[in-house]
Order: sequence, then structure tokens, then C-alpha cells
Amino acid sequence: MNRIYLDYAATTPTHPDVVKAMLPYFSDAFGNPSTLYSYGQEARKAVEAARNKIASLINAHSEEMVFTSGGTEADNFAIKGVAYANEHKGNHIITTSIEHHAVIEPCKFLEERGFSVTYLPVDKHGLVNPQDVKKAITDKTILISIMHANNEVGTIEPISAIDKIAKERGIIFHTDAVQTVGHIPVDVDKLGVDLLSISAHKFYGPKGIGALYVRKGTKLAPFIHGGAQEKGQRAGTENTPGIIGFSKAVEIAMQEMTNERTRLSHLRDKFIKGLLEQIEQIQVNGHPTERLPNNVNVTIDSTRGDLMFLDLESEGIYASTGSACSSSNPEPSHVLLALGLSPEQARSSLRFTLGRETTESDIEQVLEVLSLIIG
Repeated sequence: MNRIYLDYAATTPTHPDVVKAMLPYFSDAFGNPSTLYSYGQEARKAVEAARNKIASLINAHSEEMVFTSGGTEADNFAIKGVAYANEHKGNHIITTSIEHHAVIEPCKFLEERGFSVTYLPVDKHGLVNPQDVKKAITDKTILISIMHANNEVGTIEPISAIDKIAKERGIIFHTDAVQTVGHIPVDVDKLGVDLLSISAHKFYGPKGIGALYVRKGTKLAPFIHGGAQEKGQRAGTENTPGIIGFSKAVEIAMQEMTNERTRLSHLRDKFIKGLLEQIEQIQVNGHPTERLPNNVNVTIDSTRGDLMFLDLESEGIYASTGSACSSSNPEPSHVLLALGLSPEQARSSLRFTLGRETTESDIEQVLEVLSLIIG
């Protein structure tokens, strides 16, 4: 059976060149970067070179990059770090109703500890209105956290416009860019954000490594305490092999991003066109133009997403019913509900995310199988 993987938003296969780059740092160059002898200094030199390369992908300075265990830790670090470092100024946070759980759950955690959080609505395409952000600001607002692109429906948010509002009021602005970095151009100066979360395994790097961009002068309270690694911002021995793999994935992304973005956009549009032509009771979720090049999220009326998911898997096709982080949750997607879908419609939805191994023949095969499944 030909297996077709269409869940690249959940994770990507580690690129062979990334694995190759990592291998020496498990054995020959295994030193702890915090030690002073040659083994450690060799690792330290490699880590700092990697930090510089990763920073260049988003037009940041190397000293503004703090390594984490992934996107979830980066989001937690940004939100809790700002909250506790700035609680003397205020206790109000603004976010949206469609954020990843890695943002929503830290916000709920802080609400239980006396902070106030505003969860802004979005329109039917998943776009937040910058004017709603402006109206929500109070004299107690210390943080705005709005994702760069949604992981379920692919909508790209107006981050630059929101940043202008944040800057006018001197409010720290964080964006979860886990779904965009490595796939579309991301420039922290053009976006204007103070904090930005990245995860390597979303663009063919290893799992267990990510980073938080921290603009110079942004105050954060560390929430992992111990040693003085990462200039005292994040304790714990650096994951040297992971960092090297992260850097190699960045190098590959910088070489391939433009062509891959064009190729995936073409496949995405071909897929959407085929779905609309072949299935009557279908609607595409997310913004029609301001969306990630690889994202196709659809609702197929009178069907169950979980059952379609299983039928597809039996044919060797791997998609999802939403975020991988909530796949075991029987509740309908909070993102789709926020877009105005009913619980029944949300449960009748599938997410397909394309990647570097996706071909035109894959798309044609999935269209054929879906037509047979739905009848």
C-alpha cells in the first residue's frame, strides 16, 4: 500500500541531512558546552554558530535567541515570563480564542493566580481584528499574545498591524510562529514583535528543540531554575545535538523555502479545487488567501471527522481532525467553534497539511479515496 502522509502541521520527518549533522554530537563531540576543557569548548563553539544561523532565519541577533525544548516551552516561557517579570505594572493579558493550547493553558494557569485574560473573537475566516485588540487594552495590560498563523485552519494573522497598536501603548507583544518559521518568510523587525516562538520539528528538524526570540530589553522572569545556561534565562544543559540539527534544518529551509512555498501553494489550491468539484456538501475553513501554503481544512456535512480519519488511514492516508496536541480530546475543535461552526460541523472536519514529500499523484489519490468514502 502506498502511504500518504498529510499531517505535516503535527510533525515532519527529520531531514536525512539533519540527522547526519547531529550524529557527531552524540559521540565524538559529546562535551557539555558549559565546561571549560576542549570537549566542552568544541560543543560551545558549535552551539553558538548554530544560534547565529537560527537567528539569521528570522533577522534576529544571536544573543536574542534562547533555546528551549520546543514550541510549548517557548510559549510558556514567553507568557509566564512576561507575567511574573511585569506584574508590578499590571496583570492583564490579551490573546485570542483560537490560540494553540500551549498559549491558552498558560493563560488559564495565570488566571487561577490572579491575572486577567481577554480572549478575543475572530471572524469566520479566523482573522482577529486589530481594532478589537486596541479596544481590549487597559492600563493594566502587560502582554499581547497572538499566533502568527493558526495550526488548524492556516489563517495568517495581521501581526504587523497589531504590533503598531502594542508599541503605541508600550505593551510587550508575543507571537507563536511555530507554524510559520521555516515555511514562509518571518522577519522579527517587519513583524515588530518582542517575543517569538519556534519549534524545529515543524520544519524537518529534530523533536525536543526550539527557541524563543527575546528582543533586547524585553523583561522575562525565568521559569526553569538551576544553572546559568542561556545567559541565566533558561537553566539546563544545552541539547547540543538538537541545536545542531535545528541549525541544519534552518539552513535547508533558507535554501528551499521560496520554491517549496510555491510548489505547496499549487498543490494546496489543486486539492481545494478538486474537493469543491467532487464533494457537494463541503466547505473550506480558514482565510481564502491569507493562509499557509500547505494547509487545507474542510468540513464535510453529514459525516464524522473521526470516522473519515479512520477510513483514510485504512487506505494508507494520514490526515487529522485538528491539532495533534488535542487529538485524544472528544470535544470539538475550539478553533472551528470560534470560526462560527456548530459542534456538529466541527466534528465533521478534517485537516490536511502538505509537505516536502507530497506529490500531485498523492493529491489525486486522496481525492479519489475521499470521493469513494463519502459516496
